[in-house]
Amino acid sequence: MPIRVIQSIYHDLKRFRYLLCVDLEATCDEIEVGDHSRALVVKPSEMETIEIGLVVIDLHRKQKTKSFQTFVRPHLHPVLTPFCKKLTTIAQRDIDSAPSFTDAMQRLRDFISTYDDVAWASWGSYDAVQIQRDGAINQCSAILESIPHFNVKNWVEYDSGQRPSGLKPCIEKLGIVWDGTYHRGIDDAKNVASLVLQLLDSSTK
Repeated sequence: MPIRVIQSIYHDLKRFRYLLCVDLEATCDEIEVGDHSRALVVKPSEMETIEIGLVVIDLHRKQKTKSFQTFVRPHLHPVLTPFCKKLTTIAQRDIDSAPSFTDAMQRLRDFISTYDDVAWASWGSYDAVQIQRDGAINQCSAILESIPHFNVKNWVEYDSGQRPSGLKPCIEKLGIVWDGTYHRGIDDAKNVASLVLQLLDSSTK
């Protein structure tokens, strides 16, 4: 099923110099079909970021520049569920020694402070919602909340008019070679950046 670029990507981004492509991984749980013996350990409203992945695109040069990655130690559910570890490949030891969300936000703030005329983008709206949830849980401001956000899904659709659901299938349909491990923050951010660059290239042809 062919994919086409929504031309608004160029108009959305033309006033910015840099785009931060972000992916968040969070605590989560899932109950297998037919298993009614337990409740969810992590409810959707209690999900907390455990990895922040970010790749910077220089929109003038149309290239990736720097990247940022950190694990984050969750507050409500510090022990990862088996489902979460399997989905993300993030180990318990990775977050046991990680900074708190507040400290991670300070590191991210220091990183972002070197860029002017900046916006951020993610695959879907989940990441923007999650960062707000993290701020509320930890009673601190999340730096990304003060920066304009774009949903990359809004810039691409199938010829049928449907929007793609999964990042990896969309990447592969565009002929981009997937880089890294799916559902890892930094790797997903790299692939979002690759997707955005290809969409920008297509939108100006």
